[in-house]
Amino acid sequence: MELQVTGKTALVTGASGGLGAHFAGVLARAGAAVTLGARRADRLDDVVAGLQAAGHRADAVSLDVTDEASVAAVLSQRRFDIVVNNAGISGSGMAIDMPADEWDRVLATNLRGSFLVAQGAARAMRDAGSGGSIVNIASILGLRVAGGVVAYTASKAAVVQMTKALALEWARFGIRVNALCPGYVETPINAGFFASTAGQALISRIPQRRLGQEAELDGPLLLLASDAGSYITGATLAVDGGHLVSTL
Repeated sequence: MELQVTGKTALVTGASGGLGAHFAGVLARAGAAVTLGARRADRLDDVVAGLQAAGHRADAVSLDVTDEASVAAVLSQRRFDIVVNNAGISGSGMAIDMPADEWDRVLATNLRGSFLVAQGAARAMRDAGSGGSIVNIASILGLRVAGGVVAYTASKAAVVQMTKALALEWARFGIRVNALCPGYVETPINAGFFASTAGQALISRIPQRRLGQEAELDGPLLLLASDAGSYITGATLAVDGGHLVSTL
C-alpha cells in the first residue's frame, strides 16, 4: 500500500507552527483534507493560506485541548479519519524548584489534552462505524529521561502508556492508536542551542552523530496514519537516529 491518505479527513492539533504545521502539510500533500487546530485560530491563517494556495484542502478551527468544551465543540460536529495529537508544551525548571502549577500546566496540555482529543475523535469514529487512526506525538523523552524537564518527560511517558491502553480498548471499533516519538529534530527555534558547546555535546551522543530533519518524520507519520499501517496499533515508533540505543 502507498503512503497516501487521499479522500481522508485529518485533524492536527497545535498546528500554528513547528512540527504541527509541518505535519498538516505532510497530510495535505498526501491527499487529506486537513483541519488545523490551535487556541487562536488567527495564528493558523498563514499556514492554511499557504496550503490552499498550493491547491490543498485546509481549514482552521479554534481549539484549546485543555478545555473539554472547546474539544467537544470541534469533535461533536466533525468526524475525522486521522487525528494527530501534536499540541504540547515543554515546561522548564529543575524538579526541586518546580511550582505545582507548572507541573499541572504541562500535564494538562500534554496528557489530559491528548486524552480529550483522542476520546472525542474516537467516539465519532465509533458512531460512524468507519474506524480511523489516532497518532499521539510523544517523544524519546517519554522513554528515556533528561534533566530539567521532569513534567515533560512524565507527561510523554504517560502518553506512550495511554496510547497502548487506548489501542487495546478501541481496536474493536477499527480505531488504531499509535505513538510517534521524535528524537532531537533541527528547527529554527533550537538552532542556537545546538550550535553551542552543550548542543554539540548532545549531538555527539546520538549514534548517527546528527540531528533529525522534519522531513524524516514524514514517512513514519504517513505509515501510522494511512492504510499502509492498517495492522499497526499500540506501537511506539521512535525516530531518533538511534539515540535510544546509545551506550550509557
